[in-house]
Amino acid sequence: MDIYMEQGGEGPDLLLMLHGMGATGAVWSPLCADMRAGAGTRWQGRWLAPDLPGHGRSAAQDSYAIGQHAASVARAVLPHIQPGGRLVVLGHSLGGVIGLALATGWFGVVPHRVFAAGIKIAWSDEELRRMETLALQPAKLFPTEAEAQERYLKVSGLAAVAGAAASVAARGVARDGDGWRLAMDPRANAVGKPPLSELMTLARCPVHLGRGGNDAMVTLEQTRSLDLEAVDLGPHGHNVMVEAPAQVRDWMASFA
Repeated sequence: MDIYMEQGGEGPDLLLMLHGMGATGAVWSPLCADMRAGAGTRWQGRWLAPDLPGHGRSAAQDSYAIGQHAASVARAVLPHIQPGGRLVVLGHSLGGVIGLALATGWFGVVPHRVFAAGIKIAWSDEELRRMETLALQPAKLFPTEAEAQERYLKVSGLAAVAGAAASVAARGVARDGDGWRLAMDPRANAVGKPPLSELMTLARCPVHLGRGGNDAMVTLEQTRSLDLEAVDLGPHGHNVMVEAPAQVRDWMASFA
């Protein structure tokens, strides 16, 4: 499986950061910068920020079910895990669901701890039908890179928090013949409704949920239906790790 990853840091412990649907691993760049600049609460170890299958520079795959995502990520990460080191997973939205799947231990890795922010919990039939329809449509071509980037920022939820030239928008679009398209494989929309309650029950490590206080995709009440101690990460939107990386860093550090 060809998965593109950015990495940094040093030490036996490994922080695996998994982005949400439609985005790329570049959304973690503010958090990585914050961890490097932080004092006592910075991450003391290595970190990996992959592009999920079918996103950014990572290869497409035949299925984008949660289990397939988790299996692909686990295979890519396994060589980076050091004996005696802790694996901590930090996931956003879809990446958070993949983190919950990894927490089951079914995919060859058992995290020490999983943090998941902004997981969408309530799905309507109409929303699921819309995702299935998007998965069947070919990638839309744009005449210019700027137009494709504008569309990418909208679908990834970054339009309100990042400009097209910002580091968080990296790898979101790709050249296609004479035009440009989103780098995401449209078929990746066919992820389906995740079995969140079941995954939480099967977790073999501590799992901590959170969401930005202004996240329109999920409420704190919904999040606490899965984790009674789920936290409100402040007056921020869905992409809280871009808007308030220090808040996310401190959330993880509180369980160090």
